[in-house]
Amino acid sequence: MAEKLFLKDELLTKTHLNGSGDRSHLENKIRVEAGDGVLKLINTYVDVNLSSTQVFSTSTVFNIEKFEKKEISSVVNLKRINDLRRINKFFEAINENIAYGTIFIGCSETLELRKKRLLNKFPGVVNRLYLAGDYIFKRVFPKLPLTKQVYFALTGGRNRVISRAETLGRLYSCGFEVIHEETHGYLYYFVARKVKPPAYDLSPSYGPVFAMERSGKYGKKIKVYKFRTMYPYSEYLQKYVYEKHKLDNGGKFNNDFRITATGEFMRKFWIDELPMLFNLLKLQLKLVGVRPLSRQYQSLYPSQLLELRHKFKPGLVPPYYADMPSNFEEIISSEERYLESYQKNPWITDFRYFWKAFFNIVFRNARSK
Repeated sequence: MAEKLFLKDELLTKTHLNGSGDRSHLENKIRVEAGDGVLKLINTYVDVNLSSTQVFSTSTVFNIEKFEKKEISSVVNLKRINDLRRINKFFEAINENIAYGTIFIGCSETLELRKKRLLNKFPGVVNRLYLAGDYIFKRVFPKLPLTKQVYFALTGGRNRVISRAETLGRLYSCGFEVIHEETHGYLYYFVARKVKPPAYDLSPSYGPVFAMERSGKYGKKIKVYKFRTMYPYSEYLQKYVYEKHKLDNGGKFNNDFRITATGEFMRKFWIDELPMLFNLLKLQLKLVGVRPLSRQYQSLYPSQLLELRHKFKPGLVPPYYADMPSNFEEIISSEERYLESYQKNPWITDFRYFWKAFFNIVFRNARSK
């Protein structure tokens, strides 16, 4: 039986006798490369004894592109994605060369685990200074147009800082569904399966301002601008976060790990929504009105309310801040009351809702999440 394993970006192909010796030899290589815990994880989801199980430790797509779908039952890559020059191209290449339902196991050193590792590596004060410099050079520089080329020229794209949210978001954007997550040491392992073709996102948003696709008047798709409060590729995780954590009493996602620490502060004081004034100037939004919804949120709404919503422009100041509902059902009722009132008396309704929201924000400390 032919056994394949990439170690340090090299392909080793050896032929052994059939039987337990083959399995033991390959498992020993995985154990040396990643440890017993990772070997146990892999054995839970795939059979490394099969010649159709492809095991790698590589950061290139060269050999992946040569596989045929019918020859692959599962793919394992032991190299962390932090060292991939083009992460999405790597994921897309795997997706394109496997059949639907095929398992893909990989890993990354997430932002959270990296922080833990560096804080344990250096003494106090020094570790904080090193952590700040590491974040700026290996997280911020690769995302900015002016510094991106310099960073990749110096490092080849290796050892980038990547959050768990970005790891998952990239997987989902490339057509995978994550079915299991596990941490071993300072590495985060994911078990995913192919569920659809890649989205081939040619213009991913990394910058401080980004455009979200939302539904405007008549259900027309519009781009709503905001300051970034989430990690890149978070927009691909709305369904994932909803299924994992559901909604809190205010209608937002529970335990939304996609939001950055800076993003929490910006949301609290509406700083993130300042770019939406551009949508107001473009006449895509009005001052008071229901918020423009994403496709995932729309799927939670009753069709009758969606039909009513699409008759009018969305707004910057939603009825939420006037009524202060405590759960999703009350949010639905609040929006229905506002829209029905707006149909009858548009100007009076918006005037009344605006000043009621103003009072709640200023005097009752109503805040966004």
